[in-house]
Amino acid sequence: MRWEPIGRLVYYVRVHPASVARATVARQLSASRPAVRSFVAALAIAAVACGPPIHVRRVAPERVTADLARSVLNSRRPSLFTENVLYRWNLEREWKKHPEDALATLREKILAEPTGRSAVFALAELCFAHAVRTGRREYYLAASLYAYAFLFPGTQDQDLAELDPRARVAADLYNRALTDAFASRDRSHVELRSGTYSLPFGQQLAVRLDPADLQWANRRLVNFIPVGELEVTGLGARYRQAGIGAPLAAEMVPIDPEKADFLGREAKAPVTALLRIDEARAQLSQPVIDGALQIFNAYETRSVVIDGHPVQLEVESSAALAYGLSRSDVWAWELRGFLAGDLFGQQKIKRPLAFVEPYRPGRIPVVFVHGTASSPGRWADMLNVLSNTRILRDRYQYWFFFYETGNPITYSALKLRDTLTWALDSLDPDGRDPALRQMVVIGHSQGGLLTKMTAIDSGNILWDAFSRRPLEALKVSPETRELLRRTRFVTPLPFVREVIFISTPHHGSYVAGWGLSHWVSGFAKLPRTLVGMTTEMLQGNRDALLYDPTREAFGAISNMTPGSRFIEALAAIPIAPGVGAHSIIAVTGDLPPDGQSDGVVKYESAHIDGVDSELVVPHQSHSAQSNPVAIEEVRRILFAHAEAVCAAERVACAPAAVPRVEERDLQDGAR
Repeated sequence: MRWEPIGRLVYYVRVHPASVARATVARQLSASRPAVRSFVAALAIAAVACGPPIHVRRVAPERVTADLARSVLNSRRPSLFTENVLYRWNLEREWKKHPEDALATLREKILAEPTGRSAVFALAELCFAHAVRTGRREYYLAASLYAYAFLFPGTQDQDLAELDPRARVAADLYNRALTDAFASRDRSHVELRSGTYSLPFGQQLAVRLDPADLQWANRRLVNFIPVGELEVTGLGARYRQAGIGAPLAAEMVPIDPEKADFLGREAKAPVTALLRIDEARAQLSQPVIDGALQIFNAYETRSVVIDGHPVQLEVESSAALAYGLSRSDVWAWELRGFLAGDLFGQQKIKRPLAFVEPYRPGRIPVVFVHGTASSPGRWADMLNVLSNTRILRDRYQYWFFFYETGNPITYSALKLRDTLTWALDSLDPDGRDPALRQMVVIGHSQGGLLTKMTAIDSGNILWDAFSRRPLEALKVSPETRELLRRTRFVTPLPFVREVIFISTPHHGSYVAGWGLSHWVSGFAKLPRTLVGMTTEMLQGNRDALLYDPTREAFGAISNMTPGSRFIEALAAIPIAPGVGAHSIIAVTGDLPPDGQSDGVVKYESAHIDGVDSELVVPHQSHSAQSNPVAIEEVRRILFAHAEAVCAAERVACAPAAVPRVEERDLQDGAR
């Protein structure tokens, strides 16, 4: 016998001489057949046992990526990072059989090795998995505690590597665990309050909440909804700022109901709940762990400082907007607002102006004016984009004007002008906020005609299209005379600086000229004040009128009929000097737009001379205010306006922390 090396292995095998091998084989073959079969089977088993235990095979990259990104947040298995920790401490079997014992053992390893971080991450993920499995609140709290300790251990610990993939997983674990830890019994909302809460391993968490965090302006934040759990449809985009904290939507209840703040009844504030645990790693061994529960509204605060570093908060602003709109009665307004000419007089809605957030000085108002049989809800896509554009977020505030769209346009325009004047007088009676007086008004369809009437000097043009006699020669009451003067003699509002027209029928809408449209408009009721005015005009001034209100429709549809005296008179009046004007026009076909329409308004009607810019949006129907190209154009105009206001008035300037963005960079997305 001799020993021979096998390749480059350091091991050797014992080899029999050939004669011995042959004799052995002969004896084996001469044996019975069952013995031969057993021998062959043994050889096969030996061959398998000697095969490589490690295998690899090429699969689709997506499959590998999904496995590497796996966690208990998106699968039934923990992440590879956590599985490595379980393997290191030989806890795989214990975790499957006795999970709470495994968690306790893992915690002991953390306390024994204070510089280790991997086990902290693993404990956060496994506590969350156990909480999901059992529904026990203390394990959700533990998951948020250990995830926070992994991300923000304290000022003495080293920062995580910038691209460490565990950081995002840990943040999501924290956010979801925090939401579930404070969820109500039926999980419909999140209950944020001070208290002492049980943790696993015999510990407690003492939570402090400052009541001042639940107050914003004249509002108290209540009924917190976990919007991170909502599936949103109907919005063109969903904006989410990834960060730390539980994203919520809060109702805003007035503290002083008599104080006018114009906040919409269904408005929801996007807020973030943050459980801050100072020197978290050092507190892990304490029987009672101290934490501060803080509430931040996204309109004012989008980042906080933790362990000396700025950290973004998790914000779900689009989901909060969608949640409020989905429960709003604004959609029912659309038909009622057309048919009921005196809906505000019936006290259905107290104020014809709604804000999405409490008024704050230093921001330029953007006023949205909806079209016929429409409502402010139709601006949702534009609001969603503009309010999530970083270069605009701290420079503008967004207001929405309601009006009964069946009423005569001169009357609705008067309401718009009066409402905006009243709002400025109420919010800033002493004129200390110059940003309020740099207003932008945006109107869609009929709303564009109302918008134009905030920025023109009509002289006698509108009156001459209405009456053959001067106003002073009419036989009417002083109240009617004053109403006629204010609706037919229009001067520009001094605080309106820019107007934007979207799909506006400056020369009328051919749809308004249809007989069916006039038949439908016949069901619309006029406000009591207009009914009284019409009666007076007919009783003593019939010969002065240039139309017969007993035969012709007396409302918005009649006003927008192509060729009507009113629409032609209004089209002839230019925008007042010093007011910027812009047109966004939709056509359903390709460019050029000549001879085309958006299904309601022809291009030639929407086009007017003298505007600073005109954008034609092809392949778009009348509701162009939701088109991304139109929204991008509005964003461009608002950015340019804010820059000009900042340069001239030193208000509404971009925050110092936000780098200057050139207009060409606006195409890259909402910043």
